[in-house]
Amino acid sequence: MVLLKSIKSKIFVFAIMATLIPSLGLGLLSFRQNEAQISDNVTRELRALASQASRELELWINKHIHTVRALSTSNAVIDGLSATAHPFAGKPNKTPQALTHYLRSVQSKLDTILELTVVGAAGQIVASSATAPSAVTLPQSWPESALTEGVVLVPPHWEKQRATATLSVAVPVLSYDNVLMGALVAVLDLRTAQPYLKSSTKSPLGEVLLLDQNGRELLSSRAGATKLMSLDAVVLRQLLARPGESMIFQGLMHREVIGLADTPAALPVTVVAERDHADVYAAWVDFRNLFLALVCTLVLVVTAVAFRMGRSIVTPLQHLIDAAKSIAGGDLDVRLPVTRNDEFGHLTRIFNQMADKLRHSHDEIVAANKAMQQQNQLLETLSITDGLTGLYNRSKLDAILKDELARFKRNQRPFAVLMMDIDYFKTLNDSYGHIAGDEIIAAVAKILGRSIRSVDYAARYGGDEFTIIMVETTADMALKTAERIRSQVNDMRYSANGQIVSVTVSIGIVQCQQSDDATPTAVFARADSALYEAKRAGRNRAHYAT
Repeated sequence: MVLLKSIKSKIFVFAIMATLIPSLGLGLLSFRQNEAQISDNVTRELRALASQASRELELWINKHIHTVRALSTSNAVIDGLSATAHPFAGKPNKTPQALTHYLRSVQSKLDTILELTVVGAAGQIVASSATAPSAVTLPQSWPESALTEGVVLVPPHWEKQRATATLSVAVPVLSYDNVLMGALVAVLDLRTAQPYLKSSTKSPLGEVLLLDQNGRELLSSRAGATKLMSLDAVVLRQLLARPGESMIFQGLMHREVIGLADTPAALPVTVVAERDHADVYAAWVDFRNLFLALVCTLVLVVTAVAFRMGRSIVTPLQHLIDAAKSIAGGDLDVRLPVTRNDEFGHLTRIFNQMADKLRHSHDEIVAANKAMQQQNQLLETLSITDGLTGLYNRSKLDAILKDELARFKRNQRPFAVLMMDIDYFKTLNDSYGHIAGDEIIAAVAKILGRSIRSVDYAARYGGDEFTIIMVETTADMALKTAERIRSQVNDMRYSANGQIVSVTVSIGIVQCQQSDDATPTAVFARADSALYEAKRAGRNRAHYAT
């Protein structure tokens, strides 16, 4: 017996070593090669992302310089400068006021331009769309490319007064006989360049940051990024010293990232493309863990085989004892090989039949349990949705609003509540019947579902009333959504009993407040009051209550 146990131990050791040594050796080599390949692929993608962002930024600047150039050739600007330089004797010069009105009219139609200023050849301000125009220092000599490419007077920087990153460009203004009379200066809002930093469909994975010369964040492709941050000066120097080469560093969000830098030719800024280090190597880590799990599984399988071989050496009865213990412990996958034709072989066959019946019974129990779980999930879905519209019901709406209030108390991020109902719905019901009324309610609900973001919630408050909760949304943003919903409902035509019916909605809007909204009931009460004001003002409108 001692000799047999020694043979079993040797079988165990040999099986484990024969499994672990080649598996771990090949796995380590494969993982190192895979890690290097991932690093190369990410570097190429980040280079492409940074290069694309730099190229799109240059195109964005050129586009708006061309716009300013077109404005500089307008008759209003040229005539205004000419009249200022050569006023009519004895007559008051009203040209600056007219030019100011023109600049304000043009600037109001261009979202990208925050300020338009016309200056004379000596740098004096002639007219501006801003009440307090920015100071202007024209170049001593205009480059030859200024007529077509403009001149960047003020590089991109963060402007506290406007709470955005801006840059100022100037285009010379020539008279009708090509004499330099002055310049048209435009202050551009850099926020409007955010969609150009990264394409959601064509750009590689990663985020793009636009930094000034001190490493301060001017613009980011991150959705919802509102807090300005600065990159560590040492990290910025290292990135600029190795343009196009990736490195691992602590990003602006205090997390480890892989990134590289690029410097556009058009602006003195730094474009940084980065990806979260954990995201990049997530698949690699999962694959590593899977590999380790497979190795462990393989070791267990080999050990099991060796153990069974060792047990077969001791006695066939030991097989039955150990298998019976396994079944008693819950392992129903045990099946013994039939290698003998005597009583032990017959007993092994009966044992296998018993294990098969246990497995079959266990499978039936598992299948029944799975079916019950599916039914429970269906019941849970039905308990939180409205049967007619498919939107959340009132019970789920109360729970959502309670969660949003708790989140608002923690992080002070605003959210808005829209309450609406269908105008004159009782008259529609009385005129066309309840079935047509239900169809109108369902049609309006579909419009709500299409008009909100995936993070927002739409619910049927009751009857013909609906409620929308827009997370991390201010009242101004909510008002735009409400107007879009109101317009879509007003434009749609509904069929009721063979007749075409137009429907309108009234909408009340509130933004959650720390002082007034302690409970969901208080929020609903304010929203309902705003809805009442919309109805009292004539219906088919949205009203925001402060």
